[in-house]
Amino acid sequence: MGYLWLTSLLDAFLSDALRKAPPSELHRQRVLIAACLFALPFGVSYLLLVPFTAAEVPTLLLSGCYAATLLLARRARSLTVPAMFMCLSMVVSYVVSIFLSSHPEGGFHASSMLIPAFAVYLLGPRLGLFVTGCLAVCLGLLHPMYRVRFTPGLTAIPLDEFTVMCASAAVSLLGSWVLSTLHSTSRDTAHDALERTLATLRESEGKLSSLIESSDDLVFSLDTQLRVITANTAMRQFYRRMQGQELVPGRRFCFPRTPELQLQWDPRFNRVLAGERLRFEQEEHSEEPLEDPVHVVLDISISPIVGEQGRVMGLTVSARDITARKLAEARLGEMHRSLVDVSRYAGMAEVATGVLHNVGNTLNSVNISAGILNEQLRHSRLSGLRKAATLLGQHSEELESFLATDARGQRLPGYLLALAEELEKEREVLRHEVGALSEGIEHIKSIVVMQQQYARAGGVLERLPVPQLIEEALRLHAGSIERQGIHLVREYADVPPILVDRHNLLQILVNLLSNARHALMESKISDKRLRIRIRLGGGGDQLVIEFSDNGVGIAPEHLARLFSQGFTTKKHGHGFGLHISALAATEMHGRLSCSSTGLGHGATFTLVLPVEGPRENQRPSHSLELS
Repeated sequence: MGYLWLTSLLDAFLSDALRKAPPSELHRQRVLIAACLFALPFGVSYLLLVPFTAAEVPTLLLSGCYAATLLLARRARSLTVPAMFMCLSMVVSYVVSIFLSSHPEGGFHASSMLIPAFAVYLLGPRLGLFVTGCLAVCLGLLHPMYRVRFTPGLTAIPLDEFTVMCASAAVSLLGSWVLSTLHSTSRDTAHDALERTLATLRESEGKLSSLIESSDDLVFSLDTQLRVITANTAMRQFYRRMQGQELVPGRRFCFPRTPELQLQWDPRFNRVLAGERLRFEQEEHSEEPLEDPVHVVLDISISPIVGEQGRVMGLTVSARDITARKLAEARLGEMHRSLVDVSRYAGMAEVATGVLHNVGNTLNSVNISAGILNEQLRHSRLSGLRKAATLLGQHSEELESFLATDARGQRLPGYLLALAEELEKEREVLRHEVGALSEGIEHIKSIVVMQQQYARAGGVLERLPVPQLIEEALRLHAGSIERQGIHLVREYADVPPILVDRHNLLQILVNLLSNARHALMESKISDKRLRIRIRLGGGGDQLVIEFSDNGVGIAPEHLARLFSQGFTTKKHGHGFGLHISALAATEMHGRLSCSSTGLGHGATFTLVLPVEGPRENQRPSHSLELS
């Protein structure tokens, strides 16, 4: 800023075309004008201070050339004409002053070395060589010839030595041109490389800017002082809507409407400037009433901008609007809960059918026992006892003679003994049937209790023995398993109780048993077997439950879709059971997998659960394993 007046002054002597030149060309033009403005007052002052003689003629001519150069620069369309005019003027003035001087040694003056350097800088190596060549010929060839022919006695230096010195001066001028050319070439090469680098940088910056601008994400960058470096259009619009003002580059990033957010964000910025990367979700909403109120959920990522030697130069904030995703996740969760309820009701209906069948079978037994009791009571010998008691009552006053002399009295003791034996038999029959009736009622009661436990709401974690739950699930299917002639093989290892949701686990077990039962029911083999195995896995941290049947098996092309929602191979299946079982296993931070070697070779379903239940910081995996 302090030299702005100087550049303005120099540019005033340039034409409009020269002012529009690239920065490097403009710099050379300013050097030309500065040289003229420096030399012209110096020459004029010299002419005014010394008496005018023939020796001052070159100075006068050169001063006029300086002024003419300024006029040419004011009208020229390129630097070549005024620069060539000035360089040749300097050569002519210097040569004339040497030829007219009474001191021939002036040709060796150090100022002559400035002309090649100045010419190469202003005109380039080729035109600079022309100017340097003219000066070298005049000083190295014409000057000694002139001295030998016209003024041989003006110098004390021998002519041979003088000639060699002039030649050396010419060679030195050419050497100055060579050095200036090398410097100019290296400078131009570096300048071209810099221009290419800047062009590449501008291209990359343009691509990056286009990429950022085309994104709907909110993107902005801050320096180490939390001043805004850049921000895309989406961020500027969002900031204007939320904070009521523009996001200005160079100004410190702040929250004028929500100062409490400043207290949250400043520590985050400081952590990122220390080299840490942050990612979090945050809800944003407009504080002041607006025509279009804003309420969004943002997924925010803050990353440091790392420069040389790993030094943090700033930070970049990227925020994505995930409001729609959050709403979709909420709807998906609601759909999942509805699906679980539908599946639960479907499973409950299936279990209820089995329960009704089991209750029906038990009621048949109860009905038979009740019929036997009724038949026994209708044909009971108690009526004979009543007749004997009546007969004794009629002869109570002459009981001794009745028993001794009367034929009926004589048969009465034997009759009572026989009657007692019959009544004892009846009592045993009644006791047996009453016991069977009680067992049937208890069986019905236990079935109803298990159904109530299965149907109750889940979500409560309990430490439960898995074998007991499997037996409960088996009792729900006991009637159909027995009716189909399925042979159960239990292989229960000594495992500890696990922390689990009873409802979820019982639902999985019932579904897996139902699946195995249907597979065996559709199989044509006579020896139907279902093997249930419980063991520990994962170093004792996991409990493994396996259901292996020798039923119809699973086709390889069906394995990949087995746990998909709505997929079923049953004619009247709903496709919910295995899908919901897999989801329930995932909710308990376990996994459900299936393996089968093909149709007709049975299948094995494996349920793996953590012994200690789900951990708070553990996210469930949603992958389902098939093999």
